[in-house]
Amino acid sequence: MKKTNKLSLLAAGFATLSLVVAACGGSSSSDSSEAPAADAVSYPGIEDCADVSYDYAAPAATGNGMKVTYDIAPEAVWEDGSPITVADFQATFDASLNTPGSISTSGYDQITTVEAGTSDKQVVVTLKSVYAPWRGLFSGLIKAAAVKNTADISGDFADMLPYSGRPYKMQSWSKDQIVYVPNENYWGADKAATPKVVMVPKADSDTEIASIKAGEVDFVFPQYFGGLADAMKQDNIATSVQYGGDYEAFYFQMKCGPFANPTFRTAFSMSIDRDALFEQIYIPISDSATLLQCGPIVPGPYCNGDEFVGSFDAEGAVALLEGAGWAKDADGFWAEAGKTAPKIRWIINTGNTRRESTQAYLIPLLQAAGFNVRADNCDAACYFQKRLPALDYDMAMYISTAPPDPAYVTSSFACDFIPTEANSNIGQNGTGWCNAEASDLLHAADIEVDATLRADMIKSALKLMAADHILLPLFQFPKAGFWRTDKVGGPIEGDLNNYMAFKNFDQWTDVDGDGQIVIGAEQWPECLNPITECANSSWMVWTTAFPVSPGAYTTTNDGQYVVTNLLAGEATVEVL
Repeated sequence: MKKTNKLSLLAAGFATLSLVVAACGGSSSSDSSEAPAADAVSYPGIEDCADVSYDYAAPAATGNGMKVTYDIAPEAVWEDGSPITVADFQATFDASLNTPGSISTSGYDQITTVEAGTSDKQVVVTLKSVYAPWRGLFSGLIKAAAVKNTADISGDFADMLPYSGRPYKMQSWSKDQIVYVPNENYWGADKAATPKVVMVPKADSDTEIASIKAGEVDFVFPQYFGGLADAMKQDNIATSVQYGGDYEAFYFQMKCGPFANPTFRTAFSMSIDRDALFEQIYIPISDSATLLQCGPIVPGPYCNGDEFVGSFDAEGAVALLEGAGWAKDADGFWAEAGKTAPKIRWIINTGNTRRESTQAYLIPLLQAAGFNVRADNCDAACYFQKRLPALDYDMAMYISTAPPDPAYVTSSFACDFIPTEANSNIGQNGTGWCNAEASDLLHAADIEVDATLRADMIKSALKLMAADHILLPLFQFPKAGFWRTDKVGGPIEGDLNNYMAFKNFDQWTDVDGDGQIVIGAEQWPECLNPITECANSSWMVWTTAFPVSPGAYTTTNDGQYVVTNLLAGEATVEVL
């Protein structure tokens, strides 16, 4: 399963605050081997997680801000023929910023007003600061008329998205299938090419492979693994494998629990031999693959590529713990004097063979190194739509699907996007990492228009992530699509590398004449709300929100933002 990083998207269920974690709970030291004083801070256990808050305020806005003017295409309408207007932009802004449990506040928190211009077809958005990734805003509109209270849509869209401003509209959704039919009021030239698209859940790779070979489904988009291409070989099955913004990593939850102790977290991280793990798990996927060193981002202009080099140091980990007063107990696990050894819950989604193999390989090695690790897994919907948003884990492993602009790093790692009771559980910072210096850098990067300076700020934040041992990057993951050439045609591989995945399925054609295209979905969501923790799952937004939600700008297969036909033309930007 994959986690979606959005410039919009998490929720938790925590109670009142009482403990403020000093210095935001993370060390800002660049010396990763320097242990904090053993008794300097009291670290909260899992049972105290609801009481954790953070003493951090995002930097105040500078300058006079900016104004973005969107001219909505006169012909743009919803599925019922009603016009798409400024009210829908206002609803999206209100819902994203104010809905309890929203994971989509980043960027929207820079907006001061969303108003009509010369008509209700012109939207004037005023921001309190220059916001470099502004094209990521309003990428998926909420229909104002579809909700009763735009300031809180947390109770809406549990099992249906009843609106559409795209070629298809959702006819039905259930635990067994989604059915899309053409949106007869869609105004664009790219109208739906097939009378019906059906999406059905396929629980695992074996089921996907068997289903497409048997002709039960026309297309699958499985998580890639070694031998997949060979397993799919059949004369009428085509393949496309591309590399984009997907990356897999280990993450350490540090809001509460054992990894809230930076000494323990650092030693644990230093005890994982990523090179050996890579040889064991990832080389079978691709013998040309290399270990990812950047952090939570793929190689490119925003990382040097050496941020996490040299992360493994088993002897240094032992020295670090012993120097801080830790010793192995009778069971051989590290424990502080007078305390029991911490129990580490490592969560993955059940049925993922690669991650289960990773646990089978690594857990015995970590236990031998003195860490009491156990598997604590659940199914994909539980994992991505419940436990990760609630920070209900100690260690996690997942693939992130990142949009082209690096602003997602802010919403995923800045202090003010950690879900807490104080902020109505808003935010997508699912590690609970709060480093004030890094947060300031990320916020500054979002308002920096100089591309070189912006990249330098993000690179500096990545180095702080490495120094604080909040994650371990593993692999830039390929995206793979397989389809039956005797059943489906059209530009199938045109968007398979897109952040929005196979979003152009509206242009796929029915080859065998059965009147439909059947897509096998690797995971299945339990809820469809595009603002709350439901949208933490890539498969949820790929199969439901993206296909029906019109946006001002969209992403391309080569990682760019382009204006959509929702607008009459490019938006106008004015620095105030």
